[in-house]
Amino acid sequence: MAHAVVLGAGMAGLCAAGSLARHFEQVTVVERDPLPADASPRRGVPQGRHVHALLGTGEQALERLFPGLGAELVAAGAVRSAVLEQARYVIGGASLARGSTGLEALQATRPLLEAGVRRKVRALPGVKFLEGYDVLGPVTEGDRVTGVRVQKRAAAEGDTTDTTSGADPRRPADLGSPAGQESAGPPASEPEVVSAALVVDALGRAGRMAGWLERAGYGAPPEDRTKIDVGYTTRFIRMPPGALDGDLTVLTGSIPDLPERGAGLLHQEGDRWTLTLAGMCGDHPPAEEDGFWAFARTVFPDDIYTAARGARTLSEPVSYRFPVSVRRRFERLPRLPEGLLALGDSVCSFNPVYGQGMSVAAREAEVLDQCLRQGTEDLPKRYFREAAKVVQPAWELARSADLAVPQVPGRRPLAGRVVGRYVQRLLDAAHHDPVLAAGYLRVLGMLDPAAALFAPRVAWRVLRGGRPG
Repeated sequence: MAHAVVLGAGMAGLCAAGSLARHFEQVTVVERDPLPADASPRRGVPQGRHVHALLGTGEQALERLFPGLGAELVAAGAVRSAVLEQARYVIGGASLARGSTGLEALQATRPLLEAGVRRKVRALPGVKFLEGYDVLGPVTEGDRVTGVRVQKRAAAEGDTTDTTSGADPRRPADLGSPAGQESAGPPASEPEVVSAALVVDALGRAGRMAGWLERAGYGAPPEDRTKIDVGYTTRFIRMPPGALDGDLTVLTGSIPDLPERGAGLLHQEGDRWTLTLAGMCGDHPPAEEDGFWAFARTVFPDDIYTAARGARTLSEPVSYRFPVSVRRRFERLPRLPEGLLALGDSVCSFNPVYGQGMSVAAREAEVLDQCLRQGTEDLPKRYFREAAKVVQPAWELARSADLAVPQVPGRRPLAGRVVGRYVQRLLDAAHHDPVLAAGYLRVLGMLDPAAALFAPRVAWRVLRGGRPG
């Protein structure tokens, strides 16, 4: 096949490009921002300065898409840690039991991870990047998308305006250009059309494809939403070797009397530790110095707080807000145009506290690869149906955890409450049973299905309070 276009050069877009390059002679990645040559943070990823987790299933998927990526990231400074052996998970006020799991976690900042994947994508034959372009919308012929309309930006220095929701007001309304909407960034040229047999929306949680479909008469996809009002604040610190007795990761959550709060402390490249404080339902950690550390005292065990508080600070605190999780059910639409897909946050924008987004995007890219192996006939329906199978377990895990916080609005069915009580009992037992702790983390990492927590041998250990008996 001749040409595919990916809209957005974030992690989802890069994964999509890696998948498409196996099937198309040419792949063009359209990105609004100039892309850095190194692992610098960039404007288009404002959350990139905060802790990012790559789940076990996500690392495996990225390695399949881009062989050798993990080793290259480690060579660039990323840290590998042994899960449970070098990581302290403080849940419900106590640490999960330690033990050997045979699992490792790859710890890298988002800029380093994205730079590593971007380097892999740039090296693929037939892939090119179109940087500094706004996306105006798809071009259609009947029920088929045949390309995308773009426009070169002339952003002023320091311009941080998000322009990804714009369209060209000088053309009649079609699938991508509703009258009256225009790019917020100053144009440098007339709109251009990039022809393509397939266009993939990886522009993020604004959900551009959903709006395009609704305006073109296909209807908006049904949405599932969870109002979480998450805020988190992050800074880099440096601690002396062995400051945490060999631990390279500390994650806390479900704090007694403060279930809406959590935190992460991860050793990453450059001998830095990324310290992120998080709060849901408006209980946001302050960026002001005294308030930051007062919040930290409530979420970390005393020894972790003392070590972090005494560390050398490498950056001022920065904050980020995330109001609502959204899942768009494209698979439920009765009709879809050929030649247009979505991937990543455009399909499902998860609560970032659980670190699922990048991993699910990588798995969706693998789904896209598998679907293209079967040809392009009826591709959107096949792809969204299979992608939903990847999204569903991650969404259910996140939603269950969100609804365990009393302040999060939402219906809590009886079955969900029963499962929640069982999982709480499992966690209580996992505080002193490394087998249960390892099983729980495998499910969180999406390496095992949630059903694994209810297997007879696991349930027996839970009922015995973590004693194998």
